[in-house]
Amino acid sequence: MQIGNRNFELEVARTQAQQEKGLMERDSMPADHGMIFTFPEEQVLSFWMKNTRFSLDIIFCDSKGKVVSIHQMKAYDLTNTSSDYPARYAIELNKDATTGTGVKVGDVLNIPSAARADAATTAPAN
Repeated sequence: MQIGNRNFELEVARTQAQQEKGLMERDSMPADHGMIFTFPEEQVLSFWMKNTRFSLDIIFCDSKGKVVSIHQMKAYDLTNTSSDYPARYAIELNKDATTGTGVKVGDVLNIPSAARADAATTAPAN
């Protein structure tokens, strides 16, 4: 998936079990990888970092792919990090990755079909 000026390979977390597990209990993630969480409708989304061993950037997007907020989350932090506005997608990348891509609130990202909330498969999204 193109995010700003870089391409990322994203794992898709669509089911409740996949979303609950997220990136927990991993020691690291390659610089060009991430995870996209898909939801059936727009809502204010909240994430925490329980059992997540490395800090992350999180990009919240609405159903059209518009970036509605970007935040950083610290490893093991149990504080909720919420989207500033209703969102349908959340994309987790390594900490500071968003700075390197140039992505900002208001940008529109092309959510790959494999990651759309109504997609029937759980294939990786490029």
